[in-house]
Amino acid sequence: MKTIIQFLKEEDGIGTVEMILILVVLISLVIIFKDQLTTLVNDIFSQITSKSSSIY
Repeated sequence: MKTIIQFLKEEDGIGTVEMILILVVLISLVIIFKDQLTTLVNDIFSQITSKSSSIY
């Protein structure tokens, strides 16, 4: 019970090392899946363009 109360009172924030690790993981995922992300975004924008032209 004492450890639970101590855990709830703990106010440590995210450290610099944790933030750098998160950024490294995110950047590496973007680099690994760059082609798939580019294709996905292009498909989404082409669908938006085709759907918006049908409205006007």
